[in-house]
Amino acid sequence: MLQNFFILCSGSDAALLKTCSEGERNKYAGIGATVFFTAVMAFIASSYALFTVFDNVYTAMLFGLIWGLLIFNLDRFIVSTIKKRNSFRNELLQASPRIVLAIIIAVVISKPLEMKIFEKEINQVLLEQKNELTLANKAQLAQQYTPTLEKLNQDISALKGEIVAKESETNALYDTYISEAEGTAGTKLLGKGPVYKEKREKHDAALAELKQLKQANAEKIMGIETQIAALNSEYTTVVKDSQPIIDGFDGLMARINALGELAWFPSFFIFLLFLAIETSPIIAKLLAPKGEYDLKLEDQETTVQTWVTQKVRQRDKILATDTALNEKIYGEIAEEEAVYAYKKKKAEELLRLQADAFHDLQVKSLS
Repeated sequence: MLQNFFILCSGSDAALLKTCSEGERNKYAGIGATVFFTAVMAFIASSYALFTVFDNVYTAMLFGLIWGLLIFNLDRFIVSTIKKRNSFRNELLQASPRIVLAIIIAVVISKPLEMKIFEKEINQVLLEQKNELTLANKAQLAQQYTPTLEKLNQDISALKGEIVAKESETNALYDTYISEAEGTAGTKLLGKGPVYKEKREKHDAALAELKQLKQANAEKIMGIETQIAALNSEYTTVVKDSQPIIDGFDGLMARINALGELAWFPSFFIFLLFLAIETSPIIAKLLAPKGEYDLKLEDQETTVQTWVTQKVRQRDKILATDTALNEKIYGEIAEEEAVYAYKKKKAEELLRLQADAFHDLQVKSLS
């Protein structure tokens, strides 16, 4: 029963193989088994690849089953259409498009399994890429807020600079009236004279202005710091909202690109393995000698071809003969006087009837 199933998978004529030897049946059962297990590997590989896309086991298995059946049908068609000929070059030429198709299928099958085999290494590459994307995202978003923050910080520095300048001016006035009181500068007179009082009043006025300036600038600085805090909070929120997009950078294309970052040598040999599996039915069919089944199949095909060719040629001969006979018969009839006279008589009668009908129609239209 298992042998019959694999013979069915090989795409060969089961009824014809029953008339062949057991060795011939085993050969085609082996080819069918290769076709079947290649389809199974395609189902597993595509299911895993689609699971990384849909993140749902049942959906991935459904589409994986469809893909596996498609590969099974293609392989079965490829193997069944390769016919053994007397020339290996002609057989290879006939199989070359199938080999190219087998290479494409091998690539499609091997990549998902490579991603599963090297999953840990791919995850490491994806982690590094996510970290780089996170840093790049923060830097890019910061460019939107940096000019505004720098302008606000410059405003704070300017306000603080005004206070420092006023403090320096007030301190200078303080030193001036103290020096006047001590007699070390100004009038050089020791004691609190009129000049001292004048300079003291200037200092007190500057000190009051400094106090008002500190209070006003402190309120302005507080308002600017509130804006800075709001911008920093907004920046943090934007970074936080965009982070899930980066964390979700784990799709099929991302994993394929991450696989490309790894060493090519292991991946290449896995591809060669699947290429060997995929092309093995074709290669087995090409390398196998012309067996009993091939001879019987060729006999059936040539029998049908000969019979069809014979029927077509017979129809051509019948048509040519019938055409020649018809031309001869109608040629002889055309030369007979009796036929000519009869046709002339009938034509004259038809013309008279047409003339009478036209005359009656004209008379009726005039009356």
